[in-house]
Amino acid sequence: MRWNELAGPAPDGGAPARPGAATPELFGVRGLVRTVRTPEFSGVTFHEVLAKSALNRVPAASSMPFTWTINPYRGCSHACVYCFARSTHRYLDLDTGEDFDRQVIVKINTAEVVAAEVAKPKWSRELVALGTNTDPYQRAEGRYALMPGVITALAGHGTPMSILTKGTLLRRDLPLLARAAEDVPVEISMSIAVHDDELQQSLEPGTPTTAARLATVRAAAELGFDVTVFMMPILPKLTDSRDHLDSALRAIRDAGASRVVYGALHLRPGAREWFFSWLEREHPELLPRYRRMYATSSYASKDYRRWLGERINPLIDGYGLRGRNDDDYPVAARESRTRIGAGPGRRSRSEAPFPADLAPPSQRPLF
Repeated sequence: MRWNELAGPAPDGGAPARPGAATPELFGVRGLVRTVRTPEFSGVTFHEVLAKSALNRVPAASSMPFTWTINPYRGCSHACVYCFARSTHRYLDLDTGEDFDRQVIVKINTAEVVAAEVAKPKWSRELVALGTNTDPYQRAEGRYALMPGVITALAGHGTPMSILTKGTLLRRDLPLLARAAEDVPVEISMSIAVHDDELQQSLEPGTPTTAARLATVRAAAELGFDVTVFMMPILPKLTDSRDHLDSALRAIRDAGASRVVYGALHLRPGAREWFFSWLEREHPELLPRYRRMYATSSYASKDYRRWLGERINPLIDGYGLRGRNDDDYPVAARESRTRIGAGPGRRSRSEAPFPADLAPPSQRPLF
């Protein structure tokens, strides 16, 4: 498929830049190589940039159960209306709605930069989480193939890793991840929040189907991974019925997952406005209830979260799954973080932490 160049020289020796074009900049930030569109990704614009760094340190005060993150992409064609990371597009002077879904920044040199960073003598080989901001296996990964190089670089330098994704492109890299897990702890987590096909396509229009994601869980489990499924977010009055939760957990168990992390919808600025717009369009009868529930906080009320736990925990136990609420997950995961890097060759998948779908780490220095 021929890519149409909009700005800057093609790094692969393609069409030259416009005569007299200055060094390209993206929204005032240097590093843009070119901006491209292709019929293969109708409506999506990719801004290819050269990153100065790839490893992002999570602030010490953060509740996140990991110290380092890597995000090869900014923006996400999954277009989940509730995505907490939408607000990060404001750092680029882009909006948190359609721009987040359609203006995707691609750090095309991510693998090379990671390889250089983890090769430094001072690198501590702490857990690196992938999928903490936007999905590393969104559709663009099929074109850019950044993840194999990232995985190889981390594993080659004794660095544990965890992956959280909605993308079935993960299956392409499962053999590579299985080889990496022979040397370092590797955690795989699949996000499957909605088990109603029509609702799922409305809420997450750019994602693979629930069935396809469950099949990916099965493929990972068959390779020996203890896969966690993130049932997040659970949406009040939309996906919190006993029937929905029961059928979801049955399907997750049947797919071979070992653990479930669940949590109620939270709506931060950026995601809040976009989700309420969707709700007004698709379920206007629920809009007053949601406005009341999230009037003073980004989180559902403690009473609702307690009610949800009382409903879902017996079902999790009934299906023989290990479960955890995101309310208490970060603290427990932080405590286990010190255990994950016990040494090369350790394959303790069941004890290693996963990136929780909570507040993203600050990532203002994008390139």
